[in-house]
Amino acid sequence: MKKYILVLSFFLGMTATVAQEIPQHISYTRIYGFIDELANDGIIEINSVVKPYSRAFIAGKLREAATKTALLNRRQKSDLTFFLNDYALENDTLPQALLNWTNRQTASLALLQPAFHYRNNHFKARITPILGMHLLTNKKGMISKRWYGAEVQADIVNHVSIWGSIRDISLNGNRLKESQFPTLGERIAGAKITQPGFLNTLQGHQYKEANYGGDYSDSRGGIKAYTWWGSVGLQKDNIVWGDNNNGSNILSGRAPSFAMLTLNLKPVRWFELNYIHGWLVSNILDSARYYSEELPDGTVQHKYRQKNKFIAANMFTFTPVAKLNLSLGNAVIYAEDNVQAAYFIPIAFFKSIDHTMTKGLGIENQNSQVFFNFSSRNIKHLHLYTSIYIDEIQFSRFKPSNKQNNPISYKVGFNLSNFPLKNLSLTAEFTRSNIINYAHSIPVLEWSSNSYGMGHYLGDNAQEIYLAINYKPIRSLNINLAYTDATKYNTYDYLRSNILNIISQKPFNEKTWRNQIATLNVLYEVFNNVYAVIDVAWNNAKGYDLTAYQGIDGEHRLTAQEYLDAFSPKFYQGNNLTFTCGLSFNF
Repeated sequence: MKKYILVLSFFLGMTATVAQEIPQHISYTRIYGFIDELANDGIIEINSVVKPYSRAFIAGKLREAATKTALLNRRQKSDLTFFLNDYALENDTLPQALLNWTNRQTASLALLQPAFHYRNNHFKARITPILGMHLLTNKKGMISKRWYGAEVQADIVNHVSIWGSIRDISLNGNRLKESQFPTLGERIAGAKITQPGFLNTLQGHQYKEANYGGDYSDSRGGIKAYTWWGSVGLQKDNIVWGDNNNGSNILSGRAPSFAMLTLNLKPVRWFELNYIHGWLVSNILDSARYYSEELPDGTVQHKYRQKNKFIAANMFTFTPVAKLNLSLGNAVIYAEDNVQAAYFIPIAFFKSIDHTMTKGLGIENQNSQVFFNFSSRNIKHLHLYTSIYIDEIQFSRFKPSNKQNNPISYKVGFNLSNFPLKNLSLTAEFTRSNIINYAHSIPVLEWSSNSYGMGHYLGDNAQEIYLAINYKPIRSLNINLAYTDATKYNTYDYLRSNILNIISQKPFNEKTWRNQIATLNVLYEVFNNVYAVIDVAWNNAKGYDLTAYQGIDGEHRLTAQEYLDAFSPKFYQGNNLTFTCGLSFNF
């Protein structure tokens, strides 16, 4: 018995200096931008290919920056102090706040920077309310978005973290103009500005019934066991894989959060492994699985269930020299009746496993992918990055004489911080995705969840140019001017009977839809977790008629208006100047 107590004591002692392993949601863009800025300036080192970061990781990087204040400018020092206060619990202190009650030892309650904190030697906890409203208005009327809820985070004896949050969110279209949305049904639909098929970067959701617009809830949470060299957990969250500033082309985090087992290992400075096994939402009924309900008239009605859908994915990151990260990984989408044990192997090449279980049996194999990410911050102030998503590849298709195109998506970009001017950053990205890159002949195996694509928001056969200037004149104030040119070209279904002809079509040929967006966004974090935002955005979304050329089997041949309706919410169709203002407590 003493032997086991010694082992347990050793483990707890080893983890005593590790802070809670709770993910910081990707919606807190200010802290992610600040961490990127510190890394670009050479003050800290990070691996930015996998997000979200944990709050412990962020707190550690903030502490590291605090030891190098001579390298920070005045605004960065102010931001650093501000962020350290928000991560006080991870640093074993209590935060300071206005209108604050505290016993200075174990607990504090703040009315501004609204939160309750508790800490002792064995337990830390944080409870924050969630409340906010945004008003969006343009020539088509007004949409109001409001949300409320709460978030709880806790850490037990410095080696187990548990957290959870609930947000109830609604989009109200009652103030949309009747001239644009004549019926109640059209106003309800018009308020749902994020839906499967719409090509925008807004977070995806599964709507409930509402007679005023879109209503939905978002519940996230998890539990993790951790030590200094890694963690294992069960969580429901949004994740992003692939360096980006305006939507990743690997895992973008836009689909609704889903449950997953996670594993992170970083035993040495030069290597890191990230792995997930997730339970996706197929939105496809399974005719063989149903409940039976007897109705009052004696008839029996079947209530069908969804088809199972799973994802397994890994990402290996190697750091051969400081500030240079080379990442590669692979994934599989599979839809068996039950989870497959082989896909729980975190270092597996899943396509090979898939072939072992399906090839030669006369059945369709699963959907596997490979991806790469390059990230360099070796030039001070400059972050260079590239990410590549490969659904399938044959090297013979790269020959000029071969008309077939590999279904590949790639993104290249850079972010330049504090050079040549302090507090100013420049970003440029270019993204292209080939024909049927994220598609599959079997709908349940597509790269999607809840019918939202998990890759780049534009989907297949599309390209995007993104340019941004970000200015931070004072602590907590972000002023961002951005331009996006998003274009969608011919769209195709994945037809096995005609697939070679489909991938032989010229990609990026005829436009079917284009949206140009210029945005001025001003975000000010008044106190920790209290935000004010003003946004002015011009956009011009257009659909295009295709030429008289007769399409091939599998190609969509729609009118300009049909393409526009398929890819843009009516609120943003055509030429618009949209104003957004809002205030929120916690995101």
